[in-house]
Amino acid sequence: MADAVTMDKIVSLCKRRGFVFPSSEIYGGLGSSYDYGHYGVLLKDNIKQRWLSAMVQERDDIVALDSSIILHPEVWKSSGHVGGFSDPLVDCKFCKKRYRADHLEDAQCGQRPSKRPGEAADCDLTDARQFNLMFETRVGAMEETGVPVYLRPETAQGIFINFKNVAGIARRKPPFGIAQVGKSFRNEITPGNFIFRTLEFEQMEMEFFVPPDQADEWYRYWVDERYAWHRKYGIRESHLRIRPHDADELSHYSSGTSDIEYLFPIGWSELEGVANRGNFDLTAHTAASGTKLEWVEQDGSRYTPHVIEPALGVNRSMLAFLVDAYDEEVVAERDRTVLRLHPQLAPVKAAILPLIGKSEDMTGRARKLYEELRQVISVEYDDGGQIGRRYRRQDEIGTPYALTIDEQTLEDGTVTIRERDSLAQERISIARAREHVLDRLAEPWTSPRVSSP
Repeated sequence: MADAVTMDKIVSLCKRRGFVFPSSEIYGGLGSSYDYGHYGVLLKDNIKQRWLSAMVQERDDIVALDSSIILHPEVWKSSGHVGGFSDPLVDCKFCKKRYRADHLEDAQCGQRPSKRPGEAADCDLTDARQFNLMFETRVGAMEETGVPVYLRPETAQGIFINFKNVAGIARRKPPFGIAQVGKSFRNEITPGNFIFRTLEFEQMEMEFFVPPDQADEWYRYWVDERYAWHRKYGIRESHLRIRPHDADELSHYSSGTSDIEYLFPIGWSELEGVANRGNFDLTAHTAASGTKLEWVEQDGSRYTPHVIEPALGVNRSMLAFLVDAYDEEVVAERDRTVLRLHPQLAPVKAAILPLIGKSEDMTGRARKLYEELRQVISVEYDDGGQIGRRYRRQDEIGTPYALTIDEQTLEDGTVTIRERDSLAQERISIARAREHVLDRLAEPWTSPRVSSP
């Protein structure tokens, strides 16, 4: 059975259920900029928490960092971003649309989507020119005396320039890593496809510093480790692949890069990149700053560590999880849309639903259970409308469990717990509901869509 999901369906669901909104919508919006509503914030936070847990909490060899968004401008000169972080740009003088010169084969004409830019009679493309992807601003109260600086296009450089600080206090020696989650900004020429590529985004990057002779071994390790992380949280193996870069794709400093790609509705595209960056970054910042960013062994020997970098975008990861979780089916002759999210990623873990919203006895018991569960998990109380519609609302935001308080609850102190994926229901003691839900959330989970093509 083919996937029911399309990008239009994901965009509609995100707007309808409050995951994602177009930014500045009341003023007509701002291209490739989005605001995240309640469920979007919760989902993104859960993704970041699971990544940090895998990188820091569950390991002894990685520590966390939060570096500044605005760094000294020399950082970006030393890293090569000022001189080399650019894309070739062409403009159409007729439709005023801008394209990447190296992606014209995959682009659509702004006036005639069936044609490529430059193929229509009215198209008049400019010569290609380099377009820097960094946002420039100024630090200083007076414009004429302000210092030009940049909003960071990646979080990695903040890690490299802090290598000496962290290595001095972390009580760890190579191989060890520094992990960071934070905002980055890129003035992309061709952003689009919803939140797949945006001007402002969050990154989850980790720089793993290793002895030079161990770099290739650790590079292969992190490719496998990161692939397994996506599988752990529900991404289907049939929609995930590892694509090593060809030699002509590699950055000048990289001896090996692999993309973990996902089959989005727009086709196979990069989800996460894992790169062997060598010692380029630490060497460049050492030369420019005069500060030696190296490791000194107890015997006095020195070396500049090589770096393995797994880098993942939070927004793009969220989109992949939404796409992979989206499902449609017919239940009791009614259409059901459901997000089969991993329970640890789901924005809301359980919904508390009194069967009759106007029954004070039922709502009272339901509110009490809600107040108890909200102390330990993200939980939602809903007494509005028919119970079937409330179930459907929770299905669409991916809530794995719904607990319904009904007449029998008032008689024997039990509630019905409904499971999102199987729709199985059972009666449990309301006194043990908290323990029961926590136990269910801790159980191993496999997406019921794993066999889908």
